Amino acid sequence: MMVRLLYLIVALILTPLTSIAQDEPTDFLSSEFHKGRREAVREMMPGNSVAVFFANAVRNRANDVDYVYHQDPNFYYLTGYNEPNAVLVLFSEDQQIDGVNVNEVLYVQEKDPRAEQWNGKRLGIEGVKDKLGFKTAFNGSAFKQAGINFQEFDKVLFFDFENDFRDSSDEADLFDLIQSFKTKANYPADYDSSKDRFYSMITSTDVENSANVAQILGRYLSRDEKLKEDELINGFVNAEDDKLRSEIKQKVTLKLDANNLNSSMLNEIMATLRETKSAEEMVLLKKAVEISAVGQVEVMKAMHPNMSETEIQGVHEYVYKKYGAEYEGYPSIVGGGNNGCILHYIENNKTKVGNDLVLMDLGAEYHGYTADVTRTIPANGKFSKEQKLIYDIVYNAQEAGIEASVVGAPFQAPGEAASKVVTEGLLALGIITKEADARIYFPHGTSHYLGLDVHDQGTYRPFQENTVITVEPGIYIPEGSACDEKWWGIAVRIEDDILITKDGPVNLSAMAPRKAEEIEKVMKQPSPLDKFELPVLK
Repeated sequence: MMVRLLYLIVALILTPLTSIAQDEPTDFLSSEFHKGRREAVREMMPGNSVAVFFANAVRNRANDVDYVYHQDPNFYYLTGYNEPNAVLVLFSEDQQIDGVNVNEVLYVQEKDPRAEQWNGKRLGIEGVKDKLGFKTAFNGSAFKQAGINFQEFDKVLFFDFENDFRDSSDEADLFDLIQSFKTKANYPADYDSSKDRFYSMITSTDVENSANVAQILGRYLSRDEKLKEDELINGFVNAEDDKLRSEIKQKVTLKLDANNLNSSMLNEIMATLRETKSAEEMVLLKKAVEISAVGQVEVMKAMHPNMSETEIQGVHEYVYKKYGAEYEGYPSIVGGGNNGCILHYIENNKTKVGNDLVLMDLGAEYHGYTADVTRTIPANGKFSKEQKLIYDIVYNAQEAGIEASVVGAPFQAPGEAASKVVTEGLLALGIITKEADARIYFPHGTSHYLGLDVHDQGTYRPFQENTVITVEPGIYIPEGSACDEKWWGIAVRIEDDILITKDGPVNLSAMAPRKAEEIEKVMKQPSPLDKFELPVLK
């Protein structure tokens, strides 16, 4: 026994640390991917400019407990760095920083054995160089003293601040990093990013398009009291002719030139880059989608009328964890019956779903990429007559929406195709008597981009190859609606994740059945959870 114990100890001592680390996932995005994305940003930056990206804030949940940390998607896209309190600086041309010629610098959390004992290991300077491929990296505390003169650049590009961060005792936390930037960049106390965005729209508008832009700005004015107070935006919107708009445009240009800050351009750059997915990204996104589809299938097998919404949610999320998905891409939506009529219902607290339809809108997040898959199924395994009539309308609407999701089609194409089917279906059933009323029961669009965010960034231009979108029509008839009460409490949404290719749309979540008959068939199959019983609690 002693010999075996000594052998084990020697084996552990001689085992290289790298072999221990093999238990961690190895299929993250490569450092080459992130480097390529930084290069793509630099190519789109104007000459003599600098772009500054901040990591996401640590957000407090209660007392001394924080929410699980989640990196800012743009920061992760460009770096692969998954820790807080960090700054990425990109230069359009090479700069001298502390005597070194660089075009990018990453400032990171400093290594701290005591902090790491409590909250996990930090990469530190050497880690981001070795694992993330950065040549130039410093501790965050060096950002304050960094020899970057933001006044020398024609444009300083950044995302404006949400002010949802706290000042901790760490002198290099996000609060202090942002304060250092604001000081260095002469950030005005009254800076208004929304006004600057609209100013940029005005200055970039040709004379022949100025009336159209004025109309767009007018819609924002009607909803934003602060914008109504701005004389230049008001003047541009209400100008009687293009000559007057040109004069206002010159005044706006002068106002923008008063400082070199720009908080709108990075939105455009990142939206353009993230709209289409590389092959490396698609590996992770497809896995997130497939995990989510498997979750839907397993719930179909396990579903019974005595289940609670919370339990149903738990089955989905267990499947995610079983496959190694770190998070849910957004709060899980499980709505039984009338609860399904609440579009973003996340309470999930109905104790028994009974014979209702159960709308399940959930998505796994795998290595940063999130799916978004919705199925609506009968809790008792069989659609009633009324449930199936509504379900089939939504199914046919989704088929039309997916078919319209082709390269070159306008972003609105899936929604328009689906809306036509829903409207015709509701009229045929007598639920509505005029077309305009369809919006009462189908109040949302069908599509958004999908990627690092569930509502991912994009330009909303005509569809490009290798773009991933959702197609999600729905019909929701809450109790008390102005129709026959036999329809009340029926809510149906079907949502799939669609890859747009030159050969047509590809349904990435197709392994989760969509047809009513296929759903009923899967719900008859045995579930691994059929024999899973827990003690009854008093």
